[in-house]
Amino acid sequence: MVLNEIIHHPHPDVRFTVYDHLGTLPHFDDNAETPLEVTRFREALKNADGVLFVTPEYAFGVPGTLKNALDWTVSSGEFVGKPTAVVVAATGGENAYHSLMLTLKAISANISEKSTLLVSFIRSKINDTSVKDPELNELLRSVTEDLIKNITRSSV
Repeated sequence: MVLNEIIHHPHPDVRFTVYDHLGTLPHFDDNAETPLEVTRFREALKNADGVLFVTPEYAFGVPGTLKNALDWTVSSGEFVGKPTAVVVAATGGENAYHSLMLTLKAISANISEKSTLLVSFIRSKINDTSVKDPELNELLRSVTEDLIKNITRSSV
């Protein structure tokens, strides 16, 4: 719902592409030949002007499929200087937020402080179909606008 809220209120010149194939990536193995699905994932990142992560926390950390996907980019460099935004929406979320930020810094993603958001107690801010909290909606728009500014700055 949080991701849908963001992509349904985009900036006029922005097109979001949702990559929903993380679960198809094989387990990371830097000794293996690069699998086709990993090549496709890396190409999608390479072709993106910026990246927005919207993730829950799972077992006090980043969901395994997301961490696995990021591990596939450590040596290939798709995130180096790439404008990136992070939204963690969970019951708590602090552990996933900090873990994801550490990983993104390790792979040299370009993250502005204003392009990150930790949303704790997310269930109290959504209903069955959307984000119901007006303050959260404004914060999501602010994160998106900052990501767009970072993309514009990096492409000049």
